[in-house]
Amino acid sequence: MSVTTLEISVPDRERVIKAAIQAKEYAYSRYSKFRVGAALLSVDGQVIKGCNVENASYGGTICAERTAFVKAVSEGVTSFTALAVTSDVRAPLSPCGLCRQVIREFCAQKMPIFLVPADYEARVAKGETDGGIKETSIEELLPHSFGPEDLELPRVPA
Repeated sequence: MSVTTLEISVPDRERVIKAAIQAKEYAYSRYSKFRVGAALLSVDGQVIKGCNVENASYGGTICAERTAFVKAVSEGVTSFTALAVTSDVRAPLSPCGLCRQVIREFCAQKMPIFLVPADYEARVAKGETDGGIKETSIEELLPHSFGPEDLELPRVPA
């Protein structure tokens, strides 16, 4: 299933993808050895990076996507035009369920999400135009989702 996403410029697409790859380098993944990097592109052109940060108390672990959102929101940035996520796996991997709900909180349903394979740069160097990226959206990743606007729906009196 493929859904049409909103458009962003090619240079912005490349900026957010490269930032996700850079963010992965700082991943603190000493337990799972599974590095993840994410990057958000804000409506005003800022790129906010995040990596996964694990904890010996596994429940204290935070995913790369949520790290990026927490950093952005803590600095007053709450509107985004793209998200890129990458790992050390050669297949484009999707955000976990908890991250999908956080993405849903802050992003338009059709905002592009770029799932970037670990060998993206090598693929591009070999001439593979899209580098193996899967472009999707939160609408596709979290269908029939519950979002902030649902809290405003009229209720049946008790």
